[in-house]
Amino acid sequence: MQFKKELREPVKSGEITKTVRIWKSQRVKAGNSYRLSPGFVVVDSIHRIEFDDITPRLARETGFGSVASLVKTANHGDGENVYLISFHYVDDQAKRGQSGGEI
Repeated sequence: MQFKKELREPVKSGEITKTVRIWKSQRVKAGNSYRLSPGFVVVDSIHRIEFDDITPRLARETGFGSVASLVKTANHGDGENVYLISFHYVDDQAKRGQSGGEI
């Protein structure tokens, strides 16, 4: 999962723990880790939602100033399925300490 440059630090600090993606089909899986150097984003849950569920509050919670800005960034290609993804960030050192090394 990729994040806009200006969202990466708020994701790493835990300020942002949700994202919206508009895809043809689901591309991430709950429980899986995705690289965001120097650590990982771990997906806690993923749920399909409707466009109407994208509110100004959700836009703010995901790091955007408006619904339009969120939708513009979340829209990948010609996908029509809207996904709400909850996640947490784990840095490399914490991950190594929990699992003893590799992911």
